[in-house]
Parts: sequence; C-alpha cells; structure tokens
Amino acid sequence: MHSNNKNQVYYSQMFKGKNEITYYSTELPLKTVIQTFDFKNTDEALFICDLTKIKEKYITWRKYMPRVKPYYAIKCNDDELVIKTLADLGTGFDCASKNEIKQILNIGVQPERIIFANPCKLTSHIKYARSNQVLNGTVDNEFEIYKLHKYYPQSNLIIRFRCEAAEVQCPLGEKFGCDAEQDASALMLLAKSLQLNVIGISFHVGSGCKDFPAYDRAISIAKKLFKFGGLLGYDMDLLDIGGGFPGSSDENFKVIAAIVNKSLNRHFPDRKVNVIAEPGRFFVAAAYTLICKIYAKREVRSPYDNKLLRKMYYLNDGVYGSFNCILYDHQEVTVNHFLGKDSYLPSFKTLIWGPTCDALDKKGTQMDR
Repeated sequence: MHSNNKNQVYYSQMFKGKNEITYYSTELPLKTVIQTFDFKNTDEALFICDLTKIKEKYITWRKYMPRVKPYYAIKCNDDELVIKTLADLGTGFDCASKNEIKQILNIGVQPERIIFANPCKLTSHIKYARSNQVLNGTVDNEFEIYKLHKYYPQSNLIIRFRCEAAEVQCPLGEKFGCDAEQDASALMLLAKSLQLNVIGISFHVGSGCKDFPAYDRAISIAKKLFKFGGLLGYDMDLLDIGGGFPGSSDENFKVIAAIVNKSLNRHFPDRKVNVIAEPGRFFVAAAYTLICKIYAKREVRSPYDNKLLRKMYYLNDGVYGSFNCILYDHQEVTVNHFLGKDSYLPSFKTLIWGPTCDALDKKGTQMDR
C-alpha cells in the first residue's frame, strides 16, 4: 500500500464493484478525473477515495492525541482498501458484529487489536468472538452480563456508561450506555459475583459531537468508576473514550484533543491505563468525494408570466444510496459544479433530486446555483 510519497487515489464505481487505484504526484485533480472518466456511457455515480488523506489523518491523530490509540469504527465505512490502509498504519478496530470481526480477522489483524464494541450482542456473535479469541467487549446491562457469563465467561468486560454531549449530530445515549451513578457500580458488583473480569470503562458522547467539554465530563466520571472497580479488586487498565471526532475540521479536532489530553493528565496520570477511542468519520469523511452526473432537468415557470421560478436537476444517486446521510445522519450536503471559471454562470433557484420516484429523495430545497 506504500506509494513513495505519491497520492493514492481509489476509484469505486457504485453498484458495479469496478475498483481501481491510481497514483498522483500532486493533489487530487478532480477536474482531470471528470474529464477522463466516461460518464456519458455509465449510469452509476463515482466515489473517489484519496487514501493519502487517511494516512494524513492518522498522522494528525498521533500528533495531537498521542496517548489515545484509535480503534477505527468500521461501521462507518467498511471498504476493504480503507481498512487495509488503517491496519497497515497500526490502528485497532471497533467491531459491532460477527461479520465485522470476520472482515478484520481475514486481513490478518490479530484479535488483540479488536474491541467488540456492541453492548447488546447476538449469542451467535458472542460464540464467534469466543472461537476467535476476541476477548474485549462492552456491556451496559445485566442481561448482557448474564449472557456473557453463560457463553463467554473468559471475556473481558468494559462497562459503558451514558454521558451524551449537549449538542451532537447523532445522539446515542437513548440506545446505549448505563446510568453512571445508578447502574455502573451495580453492573460491576454483578460481574464480580459471577467471577467475570472487568478491565475498563467506556463511553460515547455521540457521533458528530459539537459540545467539546463533554469529553472532560465523561473522563471525570470514568475516573470515579475506576476507583470503585479498584475497591472491588479489579485491576482495570482500559479507558475507551468512544467517538464523535470531526472528520472535516482539523481545527475542531485539535480543540477536542487539547481537552482530552488535559483531562487524561488530571484524572489518569498513570500511564498503565491504556486509552483508546473509536473514531469513524474522522478518518474517512475528508478522504471521499462523490461525483454524480445530471441525467435530466426540468424548469418550473410561473403560469402567469412564464417567469422562470426554479430549475430542477436529477442526479444518478440519492438518499437511498450514497446520500442516505441526509435521512439518517442529518447531514447537509455541499454540491459543487465543475464548469469553467471564465464561463458566464447565472444563478437560479435550484432543486436537486435523486433518481427514485420518492419525493423525499432530494438534496436541497432552494439553492442558488
């Protein structure tokens, strides 16, 4: 996967599985890609992944948060080349299912580099983790502890508590994470009574966190739970600070990193505690560009004076494909055209549709383009 300081650009044609890697000695020339790719004779959109960007993100992570080892959340993007790139860089992996664990093991990653970070697991998935020596996994309720006691008593438990950011793109606290004050200590007591091993504490402030001090609040709570675990005789040595790290703004990441570093130095100065995180979009958001083509257009005019009210364009990808982030991730999509800068470009009220017959399949309502 090494490129001798050249940019590695990965092309993935949607739905056809036609993948290709090209090397560039300069920044990714999107216009060149558009001009050379045969868009007229294809119906699929084209995804471009700059693998060099992923490597740059890893360097940024190690520079600004060196104590925290990233465990990439492959649920974010499980593309094989992305995962292999991160594996070669030395990241761990946050897996949430049997298939994700299998995918990581199949590329030669050792089970010690995997955390089964799903607090509610299918029994068959627990058995698969056991048969492949994936020891570490999160829990947040008593039923899961009893399940692990029955099917995988040798596993290492990581108690996940809820500490959600006040402003977050995708909140997770309603679904996962126990109450830190009422339930976390009770879960550790239950695990102790069943002779299960608790090795650490985890939390997730929410995906796309914008309330940066939430990390400090959560780390402070985790410290209290470490102390309680110590009273029970547990020698806990793992803190998982979850995800929520931005992929499109290094400046925001630097602010979060400073908060996390300061909080770790205050609450966990002992370096015997291994600190990990579960970044997803941090690594891949800035690396990907989606190129679509307009295959149809329509003009909406006033019935009174025939004045142009807006133009509507129809793209070959939509919310039931690559733009599902609009429905599920509350994402605001940025649309760029690649017409010449010297061309006369009048602005129109514009509505962009996806290819399906669903009226929800749209990218914007009143954009000036």
